Amino acid sequence: MAGHSHWAQIKRAKGAADAKRGQLFSRLAREISMAAKLGGGDPAMNPRLRQAIATAKAESMPNDTIERAIKKGTGEIAGAALEELVYEGYAPGGVALIVQTSTDNKNRTAAEIRHIFSKHNGSLGTPGSVAWMFTPRGIIILDPGQHSEDDVMLAALDAGADDVRATADGFEVLCAPEKLYPVTEALRSSGLPVRKSTFAQMPNNSIVVNDATTAAQVIKLLDALDEHEDVQNVFTNFEASEEILSSIT
Repeated sequence: MAGHSHWAQIKRAKGAADAKRGQLFSRLAREISMAAKLGGGDPAMNPRLRQAIATAKAESMPNDTIERAIKKGTGEIAGAALEELVYEGYAPGGVALIVQTSTDNKNRTAAEIRHIFSKHNGSLGTPGSVAWMFTPRGIIILDPGQHSEDDVMLAALDAGADDVRATADGFEVLCAPEKLYPVTEALRSSGLPVRKSTFAQMPNNSIVVNDATTAAQVIKLLDALDEHEDVQNVFTNFEASEEILSSIT
C-alpha cells in the first residue's frame, strides 16, 4: 500500500507481493491530482505536490502521466473531482486504524468502507476517535549502502530531521511533515541512498495482538481496506510477533 505503517512492515515480513503497478500508479496519480487541487499546480509553491511528484518519479511513473494528473487536479483537463476523506475505526482486539481515501463519490466510498469494517469484525469510529493515538510524521527510508548509522545520523540531523532508526533492511529518518521534502533532498545531495519518502501517521503506542485468531481477523480487515480502489493509505498501531504472523496463512 501507499504510505508507511507497521502494517507495511508486517506485509514485508510475511513476504507479500508489492501492489500491482497499475494500482500503484492510480494511487500516486490521485495524490498528485489532490495536491494540485488543494495547493496549485506549481511544485515550487506547493510542497505536497513536490513530494507527490518525487514519490511518483521514484516509482518510475512516466512524466506524461504525472503532468496529466497535475492538470486534472488544477482543472486544466477534464477529470472527476476528487475529495479527501479520512475514516477512523477499530479492528478486532482494539487495534486502531486511520484510513485515508481519495474519492469522486463520497457516499459510495463511505458505504463501502463501512461495509468492509463490518464484514471483518471491525467498527468505524467518529472523527477524532483514534487520531489522538497517532502523530503526523515524515518518514524517509534509506537503503543500507556503505554508510554507517553515524553517517546517516549526522547527515539527517544537519538536514533538520528529528531522529534516525536502524531497521532490518536500512534506516528510517523521521522528521516533521513540513520538512519531508527538504530533508529528503538534502540526504540525496549527501549521496545517501533514499529509497522512499512519505507522509505518515505514526502510532504513539502499539497494540500487541498475541492471539492468532484475532491477528488473522485484523490482517483480513487490513488487506480488504488496502485492496479498495479509493484507499490511499492505512495506518495502524497493530503489532504481532513473528511466531503469530507465521502461523497465519
